Amino acid sequence: MTAGPHVRRRWTALAAIPFLVTACSRDLPYGQDALEYIPTTPVPVESPPPPTDVDDTLGTTPGPALDEEAWTPQIVRTGPPEADPLPDVDSGEGPLQVSVEQAVLLALSHNRSLAAERLNPLIQSTFEDVERAVFDPTIFANAQYDEEARQQSDRATRALFAVEAEGWSAEAGIRQTLPTGTDIELSLSENLTASNRTQDQYGSRAGLTLTQALLRGASLEANLASIHQAEIATLQSAYELRGFAEALVAEVETTYWDLVLAQKQMDIFAESLAVAEQQRDETEKRVNVGQLAETELAAARAEVALREQGLIDARSTLEKTRLNLLQLMNPKSDAGWDRIVVPSTIPDPLDLPEDNVRDRVALALALRPELNQARLAAESDRLEVIATRNGLLPRLDFFITLGKSGYAAAFNQSVNDVSGPSYDFTAGFNFELPVGNRQASALHLGAIASRTQAIRSLENLAQLTALDVRTATLEVERAKRQIAASAATRALQEEVLRAAVAKFQVGNGTAFSVAQAQRDLLESRIAEIEAIVAHRQALIELYRVEGSLLKRRGIDAPGGDRVDVDL
Repeated sequence: MTAGPHVRRRWTALAAIPFLVTACSRDLPYGQDALEYIPTTPVPVESPPPPTDVDDTLGTTPGPALDEEAWTPQIVRTGPPEADPLPDVDSGEGPLQVSVEQAVLLALSHNRSLAAERLNPLIQSTFEDVERAVFDPTIFANAQYDEEARQQSDRATRALFAVEAEGWSAEAGIRQTLPTGTDIELSLSENLTASNRTQDQYGSRAGLTLTQALLRGASLEANLASIHQAEIATLQSAYELRGFAEALVAEVETTYWDLVLAQKQMDIFAESLAVAEQQRDETEKRVNVGQLAETELAAARAEVALREQGLIDARSTLEKTRLNLLQLMNPKSDAGWDRIVVPSTIPDPLDLPEDNVRDRVALALALRPELNQARLAAESDRLEVIATRNGLLPRLDFFITLGKSGYAAAFNQSVNDVSGPSYDFTAGFNFELPVGNRQASALHLGAIASRTQAIRSLENLAQLTALDVRTATLEVERAKRQIAASAATRALQEEVLRAAVAKFQVGNGTAFSVAQAQRDLLESRIAEIEAIVAHRQALIELYRVEGSLLKRRGIDAPGGDRVDVDL
């Protein structure tokens, strides 16, 4: 036998492999078509499914860039539109006038922390496909070639002769694992055995292998637990995003009112400084004409210095608060950071109807993102208990293999001979059980303990939520009463100052008593505006702890519904 024909057969066999792969995979379901029957629960994250072809940060994977607007949950305002358009923080000249609503919307549109947080649901949703991929069909193929040359003796004559043989084999097929615990494999194979002592023989085979788990791995709920846990994790990230957005809105509104308070305080200190300077100048005139002793000047001058100190601190506080609010609204240029922010919302006292605290607690138990996240965590732990309980069972699998074969001296004849009488059949059972089964028992015990811990943590969180709501309600009532009390105090302090000034002008009072009255009036004026702002901020905190801040502001975000699970 010469090497030429065998080499030609070798390349013929290798060239046939792609056709075997194509024939094996033709008309077989794959991808989403193969998963249509899998009962999965959709996750309402209010976003499209993640893209399947996304550039990574190193740019090594071809494909379109990540479109954050298309693939991340959106947080939008659903309430009535603003009368004025949103101002541009970075463009324009002069002061930046913003209302509290505009500040919130600017933060939701441009805040960098929120932009990063919005990617978490997308990142988490990719793990759903990772878990679903376990049930994706897999195409496989393999090919090999072998040669052999040896010396062999004739049994009759004892003469040595050379034996040269070669062969090749190729196999291709598709296999898939189903959620029912079934493994399916369909394969096509072809082989050639050639020798200088025998006739060439081609063999073709079509085979089907089914393996069905009867105990461990047979539970549909246990097999799908990891998929449902990934879906729950995605939903948890949506509630986490809602909690972050709610905290951001609360921080923006609180900072806005801090800016209002700082502006009012600076105005009050500036007015008080002007009054103190006027009082000092008047005292100096009266000392110069001999109506007052020179010792009266010290109190007047000290009061001016004290007012200057207060004004310096007030300006610094105003500047820091301005920068904090700008950071939340995220200016993109140095010009934006340099703009003066002028709050346009007037801090008038709010007269809101009182709600039953029990109703507020019930609302918080339904809407708080942290509680809904905890409920989802308990549900994920329940699925883990199901999965680990299935692991306690021994492995008992039933398998069956069916094959049809054909043999001939030519490739096409062996393929046609597959329909002939040759076949093979194998069936049986596989059993496996680790002695003691300690790993599975430990995993199951840990899952039970984790679920118990999650339930108790949920109960504790519910109690803390009720405490937060009741405490915030008390703070709202306290701040509301302080508004009227501080207004009355300020009015009385104005009368005290007028009386002190009148006595001083007729010579019955001292500059120190006037300065003390001015100081008390200053403190009462600041306390009055602080009470109004504190009431606003207490309401913000109350709405945040009851989970209703976004709804009350007309902002739509993922995770707005209560999660109901079986505990």
